[in-house]
Amino acid sequence: MGRPRLELHEVLSELVDHVYFQPPSGHQMQFPCITYTRDGTQTQHADNELYRHFKRYQVTVIDRNPDTDLADKVEALRYCSFERSFPSDDLNHYVFSLFF
Repeated sequence: MGRPRLELHEVLSELVDHVYFQPPSGHQMQFPCITYTRDGTQTQHADNELYRHFKRYQVTVIDRNPDTDLADKVEALRYCSFERSFPSDDLNHYVFSLFF
C-alpha cells in the first residue's frame, strides 16, 4: 500500500526548509521551496485482489536559481520522474511525478 503523506512530507523536508502541501493561492511562500499535491494512483491486482497500490504526487521545485541542485535531489528520489520545467514570475519551476 502507499505510504502516508506525512512520511513523504518528512522526506521532502530533509531536502529543503520550505515544503508546502497544496498551498492555497495567494499564500506567501519562501524560496527555494517544494510544493506537492496528490495527483493520482497506480493500482495492480493479482488473483482478483488488490496487490499493490501507490499514490502519485505532483512535486514542484520552485527556485530563483535556474541551476538549482534541489531539482536533482528530488529527481534522485525512488519512483520519481521529471515531467517539465518552466519559468514564471522570475522563478524557475521543475515539475516531477513521484509515486510514494
